[in-house]
Amino acid sequence: MKNLLKRLVSEDRGQDVIEYALLAAGISIVLIPTVPAIGQTLDAVYGNINTEVGNLPQ
Repeated sequence: MKNLLKRLVSEDRGQDVIEYALLAAGISIVLIPTVPAIGQTLDAVYGNINTEVGNLPQ
């Protein structure tokens, strides 16, 4: 058991994978609530552009 614990502490082959997974999880936590807000803002911007283009004289 002691050897197993030593090996787990000193083994670093899977460390990069875990770090990347934690990084992806952190980014996802930030992006998930942000994306709908950005989508609504973009929808409003393009709606305003559409309205202004529709009001241009022909």
